[in-house]
Amino acid sequence: MMTAPIPANEAERIQALRELLILDTPPEERFDRIVEFAAEEFGVPIALISLVDDDRQWFKARFGLAVCETDRRSSFCGHAIHVSEATVVSDATQDPRFADNPMVLGPPHIRFYAGAPLEIRPGVRVGTLCLIDRRRRTLDDTDLAILMSLRDVVVSELLGKAAESGS
Repeated sequence: MMTAPIPANEAERIQALRELLILDTPPEERFDRIVEFAAEEFGVPIALISLVDDDRQWFKARFGLAVCETDRRSSFCGHAIHVSEATVVSDATQDPRFADNPMVLGPPHIRFYAGAPLEIRPGVRVGTLCLIDRRRRTLDDTDLAILMSLRDVVVSELLGKAAESGS
């Protein structure tokens, strides 16, 4: 398994994530509705709002997955936060970064992953809105545009929540 490298701006990224005052907060309908809509729109069994912390990825909202966090080292999202465009993995079993990942070899048996980075200011990406399927698939340009639009909604909600919290 190929562990994602640490972003060059990791200290700034972690500080920005902490300033959102969202880690380990209870579920919220506004975020839950987004992942439910994403799962339905894309026909995937799993959709998540994932925040990449120091050593874990924590799910602010999750649809189709029981756990609330996983180890950062095995996270697909840890790779996706390195770029501003969506990361799409059509078949994780054929991608050298993920082929021997525990989440590919075992539950939830990830084959397809698409992660749109949550960029809260230029170059500072704190997590992803991601789609996961147990079967191989692709996204076309329209699908990617919809995913990125939903990502923009998540970013607006994160920044709005931070403003409400006084950050």
